[in-house]
Amino acid sequence: MAERQYDWSAIAKNPKFIELHHKKSAFLFGWWIFSCVYYFLLPIGAAYAPGLFRIKIIGVINFGYLFALSQFFVSWGLAHYYAHVANKDFDRLTRELVEEIQ
Repeated sequence: MAERQYDWSAIAKNPKFIELHHKKSAFLFGWWIFSCVYYFLLPIGAAYAPGLFRIKIIGVINFGYLFALSQFFVSWGLAHYYAHVANKDFDRLTRELVEEIQ
C-alpha cells in the first residue's frame, strides 16, 4: 500500500489549521502560565511566608501540606478540563481540517 503524500506547507496555510493552532496555543500557554505560577508558589511561599505554611488546619496537617496536596488536584482538574476542551473544540477543528484535506 502506497503512503499518501500531503502538501504540509499548504496545510500550514489552511485557515482551519491556523485557527486550530491559534486556539490550542492560546489555551495551552494560558494554562502553562497558571500552572507554573501555582507550582512555584509552594517553594516561594515556604521560603518567604513560613508562618503561613505552618498554620495548623487539622491536627498536625498544616497549610503547607494542604497546599502541596492541592497541586495534585489542580493538575487533575486541568487535565480533565483540557480533555473536555479538546473533545469539544480541538477534535472538531481537526476533523474539519482532515475532511477538507481529503
